[in-house]
Amino acid sequence: MTLEDYSTRLQALAASLGLEYYPVDFELVPQNFMLEIAVYGMPVRMHHWSFGLRYIHQLLHQNMGHSRVFEVMFPGCPCRAYMMDTNSLAENTLVTAHVIGHADFVKRNALFVRSMSMAGGRILEQSAARAHTLEDARLRHGQRAVEAVLDAALALEPHIDIQQPLYRPPYPEPADVARPPPDGFHRRYQTLPGETPPVPVKPARRQLPPHPEQDLLWFIAHHAPELQDWERDIFLAVREEAFYFYPVHACQIMNEGWASYWHARLLREADFLPQELYLQALRTHSDVVRPYGNEQDVALSINPYHLGFAIWEDIIERDGIETARRICAEEDDFGFIRNHLNARLVDKLNLFSYQERTDGETRVLSRDIHDVHEAILGPKYNYGAPCIAVERMDDDHSLVLRHDHSRDGRGLDLALAGQVLQYVAQVWRRPVTLHTADFRGVARTIQSDGRQKSA
Repeated sequence: MTLEDYSTRLQALAASLGLEYYPVDFELVPQNFMLEIAVYGMPVRMHHWSFGLRYIHQLLHQNMGHSRVFEVMFPGCPCRAYMMDTNSLAENTLVTAHVIGHADFVKRNALFVRSMSMAGGRILEQSAARAHTLEDARLRHGQRAVEAVLDAALALEPHIDIQQPLYRPPYPEPADVARPPPDGFHRRYQTLPGETPPVPVKPARRQLPPHPEQDLLWFIAHHAPELQDWERDIFLAVREEAFYFYPVHACQIMNEGWASYWHARLLREADFLPQELYLQALRTHSDVVRPYGNEQDVALSINPYHLGFAIWEDIIERDGIETARRICAEEDDFGFIRNHLNARLVDKLNLFSYQERTDGETRVLSRDIHDVHEAILGPKYNYGAPCIAVERMDDDHSLVLRHDHSRDGRGLDLALAGQVLQYVAQVWRRPVTLHTADFRGVARTIQSDGRQKSA
């Protein structure tokens, strides 16, 4: 039998087990194309020099045996799944079952459902169209001008407000104070000899933003004083892709674990698979969901396949598949970890929080369940970015940003923050100031001209 035969029968088996998903288009692709997809995040995406650096990094890791990309799946209608043409038949059979699990997850989960309802189900075509528009801008305005705008937009890529809709309306206009029209007596009084007409009251300047604004991409696109339309379009394009990728980020452990649970179950119940192929696929499964490089190693980073698979197995064994499906629909990684990674699993999986010292020593800090939860979820909070909001735009259109370091629990690398601030100033074209704190928690102010001072 061919991979297509196995795929057809696996999808029929999945339907009999209650999996529901949009159609999936499977495609075999060469290694270099798969690497580009893994690095760019899309088969066709806006070109930028930073993706080239990521490509080299990914290639080195793969050549050194530290990572291997079996597949990449894009949610949509249809879903698109790309598999390596150098994978064995057994590996691609497992990948097919894994993708079916992903497809079921993204059709159930509330974050993915919301993303689909806002952006539609044809993200790859939209991404290709944005890439084409960007290339047109390069021809009209030059490589340097376009790259400067894209530098700034990608530097702010995670700074969106996922509580807002993708296509959000402008700020509401301030309500005018309603004054009743003068009656006959007051009109006659105003015209008496010696009376001066009332001085018109100049309306107060509208405060922008009317509240701290976390969606930096949206605010700059709509309120930067001198951005041209094509520059605004770049900011909005990067923002749209950040909205698309957010559910992938926020549900990574759940999603990979769910897909791993279903690929294991589908292969186990697929009595039409030859025994040798099943055993080969099972060995690949063991490689995917193992926590360590080998039996003697201790993992210092979370394998989302391993952790998610273990939690889903525990939930299903304890509470059943329908409870698991409800959790799949309603939660993201934050609820999933805090509600379902219990103390028993922490001990079983040998999880702990740790600290890497500047002298190279790694020290175990805690095996307490709450500390483990925060160690896993801390890097995921707020899209992994510091909590920075637009505080105000002054009368001269200079921009003031504020970092809520108490909220995200960390200070900034001041040198890196200064570079990002310069990117922002290039497109804002007015002075930009950031109020923040350093790694010690000392309040600092950074300005886009490079000056820094203690607050």
